[in-house]
Amino acid sequence: MKDERLEKLADVLVNYSTKVKKGDRVAISAEDGALPFVKAVTRAAIKNGALIEYYIDIPEVDAEVLKNGTKEQYSRENIRFGACAKSDVWISAWGSENVKVFQSIDGEKLKDRRLANRANRKIYSERMGTGDLRWCGTQFPTNGDAQNAGMSLEEYEDFVYQAGFLYETDPVSKWKEMAQWQERWARYLDEKKELHILTKDTDIRVMVDGRKWINCCGQENFPDGEIFTSPVENEIDGYITFSYPSIMNGHEFEKVRLTVEKGRVVSATCQNKEMESLLLSYIDTDEGSRLFGEVAIGTNYGIQRYTKNILFDEKIGGSMHMAIGEAFHEAGGKNESAIHWDMITDMTAEGKIYADGELFYENGKFKEELLSK
Repeated sequence: MKDERLEKLADVLVNYSTKVKKGDRVAISAEDGALPFVKAVTRAAIKNGALIEYYIDIPEVDAEVLKNGTKEQYSRENIRFGACAKSDVWISAWGSENVKVFQSIDGEKLKDRRLANRANRKIYSERMGTGDLRWCGTQFPTNGDAQNAGMSLEEYEDFVYQAGFLYETDPVSKWKEMAQWQERWARYLDEKKELHILTKDTDIRVMVDGRKWINCCGQENFPDGEIFTSPVENEIDGYITFSYPSIMNGHEFEKVRLTVEKGRVVSATCQNKEMESLLLSYIDTDEGSRLFGEVAIGTNYGIQRYTKNILFDEKIGGSMHMAIGEAFHEAGGKNESAIHWDMITDMTAEGKIYADGELFYENGKFKEELLSK
């Protein structure tokens, strides 16, 4: 029996998020635990006359190569990523039956694998920036992700579909409403030169002069809800502590604290000290991984619980995040890296963000009165 929520998700992704049309080469990718997603999106895209390619990841097989292979064997270019990055449309789903499958893999091996895919990531980043590639990533609810979030599968399904307004009769109209509200704040920030971010154990200044703020309303991530830009690479100074665990390849780093000078991370620590060497291996992936590719504010107030899933967690209304590594060309970013790692902090208790000295965001809320003047 088809899950009508999943069918609605596929329809939104195909017709709203990526606007699939006849003749488009549409790549659909997911892990083996998300086959129902691949089938649902295929059905929706075929109705529009798309040419379908599909790619299924099997993490347990990847883990075998990483554990037992030589460097030549595990650091090969990811063929699937390259093919998807060169398509007209790429619709992908996260969703794993085992979110810890890479947890015991040596950090240097994971680093080598990331670097091997650097050329494909550059193609993806550049084509996303120009609009040649229409991409949207979403979540398919699996037992693995539900357990990681501390929920039953049924509870997690409700959480995922509610975050995307998929219980609404017309979810697209809800995303358009969010887009209009977010657009006002994105255009406000377009006129600003510097952000000053303050909260617990955080005092950092981020230059955004000349960069474009992007309004995220379900067309590249689904569900969505953030405004972001890529900061000026060498004009960030201060320190920031991320209150939520920062997760990469199943590893959880508690309360990561970064000290930044002239845009570059000069010190990185985390509360679980035994993980600091691994933390540094990610931060030292390549020349661009100690620089920042993103600063953003989460705007989806329908997402209020942390689930150890960056798709949802970075959108939490009342949070902000920064990412080390790859920048966004569409925002004016120039930094290149094989990594893009989002780290999130709660702003609801003591958070303040100033733009050119004007307080526009406090305790997790925008100061709406500023735009009603």
